[in-house]
Amino acid sequence: MSRLPHVASGPYAPPVASRVLDVTSADGARLHVEVHGPEDAPAVVLSHGWTCSTAFWAAQIRALSADHRVIAYDQRGHGRSPASRVCGTDALADDLEAVLKATLAPGEQAVIAGHSMGGMTVLAAAARPALHEHAAAVLLCSTGSSRLVASATVLPLREGRVRTWLTRRVLGSRAPLGPVTPLALRILKYGTMGPGSAAPMVEACARIVHACPRGARHAWSQVLDLLDLDHGVRQLTMPVEVVVGTADRLTPPVHARALAAELPHCVGLTELPGLGHMTPVEAPELVTGKIRALVAAHMSAASAPKADAVHAEESA
Repeated sequence: MSRLPHVASGPYAPPVASRVLDVTSADGARLHVEVHGPEDAPAVVLSHGWTCSTAFWAAQIRALSADHRVIAYDQRGHGRSPASRVCGTDALADDLEAVLKATLAPGEQAVIAGHSMGGMTVLAAAARPALHEHAAAVLLCSTGSSRLVASATVLPLREGRVRTWLTRRVLGSRAPLGPVTPLALRILKYGTMGPGSAAPMVEACARIVHACPRGARHAWSQVLDLLDLDHGVRQLTMPVEVVVGTADRLTPPVHARALAAELPHCVGLTELPGLGHMTPVEAPELVTGKIRALVAAHMSAASAPKADAVHAEESA
């Protein structure tokens, strides 16, 4: 079977961007950034997770871009952002800061939504001035701040050292994923999605995950294995909402509950029965609705964009 980087039709096919930017991070890493929707609309920034790309947010981009300016970017080494020798939480924070500075005017605010490693990116940037300048509110989907491998339930074993050891080797494998076959779809569904996930959802996620270069997949698995961003949770002082699926095997609900308990201004914790790790794909209307509600509740006319103050280098 062919290895398309995303599905080509249906609700999970990524829409064409209004603008494409090539943004440079602090260490020189290049980031692929897309802008969708009206330039004078309220801004939303989307940060995807491990092994994914901007295509992961296709449903949210399509729905929100009618009346929002939606900014989505590929994490370094993912999608159309080239790989970098530098991998770590500081790099994630640097990249988010670079995207915010390149796409938003000074003082302009946005709602930032992060899924999995994208949410961890927000936690990594929790003390950064650019985040506090630009984040009106945050949505954290299916994310955690530490002990990711020890708490993951992708293997049906009792929690403990044996399960952690085996999980580390499964998630950190250097083996190629190969083409998207029926068996590959079943494996991905078991590990990352709820048992009731529809076939188009599973295929959309599989196309994206299988397109991630295995070097980037492995490098970032090592970062996630050692992740410790507990200190960042208390520094997210803006309104934050948390969403998780009850059948999430990669970041089980224990992480979401811990985040909600520690966040200074948690405005909601939603646990979605039977859903897995890929919540923006598995519950697209709900996640889109959460983003819309955060925009309505926490963004004001004072945060309206000033197009002439936004400086970013466009690329074809």
